[in-house]
Amino acid sequence: MSDQHKPADGVGHAPEGEAPHWLERPENVNKIVKGLYAVSALLFLFDWFVHKHSNFAIEHVFGFYGLYGFIGCVFLVVAAKGMRTILMRPEDYYDR
Repeated sequence: MSDQHKPADGVGHAPEGEAPHWLERPENVNKIVKGLYAVSALLFLFDWFVHKHSNFAIEHVFGFYGLYGFIGCVFLVVAAKGMRTILMRPEDYYDR
């Protein structure tokens, strides 16, 4: 990867004289995040209107699949942080 377009601070801003990419503008990033929140909330609320054919009673709880997915993602992040302490190697591990 070429470093010719990266400023000295290492952050990938647009080169001088060029307009920044639309994803580099904070207002656009905020719009995307708010849009994702809105879609997530609508999908969560849509669960109220969906008839479920499930095998277990807990699957009929309002928002079960969204909560199950969220808890699963949180568990994966926490597990990965714990595994990092076990699997992490020193910085010069391959230079020896």
